[in-house]
Amino acid sequence: MILLDAVHINNGGGLVLLKYLIDFFENKSLDVFYLLDSRVESYFNEIDVGKKEFISNSILERHLFYKKNKDKFDKVVCFGNLPPTVRLNAKVLVYFHQTLFLNFPKDFSLKNRFLYKIKQSILKFTKNNADIWLVQSENIKSEFTKKYLGEGAGKVIKLPFYPELNFSGYNVNRVKHSLLYVSNSSPHKNHYKLIEAFCLAYDEVHKGELTVTVPSTDLNLCSFIQNKIDLGYPVKNVGFIDREKLTELYLSSEYLIFPSLAESFGLGLAEAIDGGCKIIASDLKYTYEVCQPSLVFNPISINSMQSAIVTAIQIELPYAQKLIENDLSKIMQLLVD
Repeated sequence: MILLDAVHINNGGGLVLLKYLIDFFENKSLDVFYLLDSRVESYFNEIDVGKKEFISNSILERHLFYKKNKDKFDKVVCFGNLPPTVRLNAKVLVYFHQTLFLNFPKDFSLKNRFLYKIKQSILKFTKNNADIWLVQSENIKSEFTKKYLGEGAGKVIKLPFYPELNFSGYNVNRVKHSLLYVSNSSPHKNHYKLIEAFCLAYDEVHKGELTVTVPSTDLNLCSFIQNKIDLGYPVKNVGFIDREKLTELYLSSEYLIFPSLAESFGLGLAEAIDGGCKIIASDLKYTYEVCQPSLVFNPISINSMQSAIVTAIQIELPYAQKLIENDLSKIMQLLVD
């Protein structure tokens, strides 16, 4: 039996990929048991009750699960960066996709630095409980190997994947000078600087509009956005939206702007290119792993971001070119081998 452990996944791009992975396993009719975060229970009602267990996002609860079931599974896929807390008599694959385990953005808060220092320590303590590490890019492979594995580079395999949206059958007008940022509101997603930069650009050229997808649970950021709206800036927050609405957003936007300070993949970049958007993105390694963008900026600098937005509004930029592979079937080979 296979165990898919995704206790540490509950939102954002990670949740999108998890749903895709579970659909893949279910369509293959594999003998899989799912260990999931209790906060995502409503997303997986279709899975048979006997094939799933929901627990809190807790190191202790996860550890107790493994202690109780350490001989139950012959293959384990951890889709949440951390190996099992105990060594199992099973083949263990760990999908690593959190760059904050590698480096912190310069303006990361003291609280978040402390939190991820603890998580890094847990990963270092449990790293030998994994047989194979899966990552989404060559850059992550290199940095992860250097920080955690040393000479164990052979244990790390690049295996990017994402669920492709279906853009056919829609009749949506693309709005000139429209910018879209699809992302949750984690601090490294860099919303505050993006919104400040957009407002400065709007003051300069009096054109453009910005749409973001900030969840209503982030009260501080939602309040910040509303203040800008009250001042007359064309900023729109549509909140967390489902995949169908997301398709319409991509099709109606001229640009995806992507100011994130740290990504293991950048799902929105790939989706937006498929949806016909041009790409304005951070001048960071993860961007170039996914695509050849239309234009880049320094995500630390509000002025650099402002300049990029103004350029995009005033000049006809080229379309981005997608560079990544997308082949989830490779995970089956690794489970079988």
